[in-house]
Amino acid sequence: MENVAESGRRGMGIDPSGLDESQLIKELETIHRTRHETLLFGSADALDTHNSRMAQLEGEYLRRHPRRQVAPGRTRAGARARAC
Repeated sequence: MENVAESGRRGMGIDPSGLDESQLIKELETIHRTRHETLLFGSADALDTHNSRMAQLEGEYLRRHPRRQVAPGRTRAGARARAC
């Protein structure tokens, strides 16, 4: 039987629900750090893969933290207040 670490080495990586909190944060930091370079220089397939993985990781983070702190300036009302 294949373990989680071995199955995660192929394709899109380990299912985000199988990551502990520190692993999830590390994966999110890595994917956000590589985003700009992938957008500018990655193939269409690389960008599609990056988009899918980022959505999986971010979705898992939001599932775990539905009541995360939201900065007032990062809301529509906060953005409108800055524009004035």
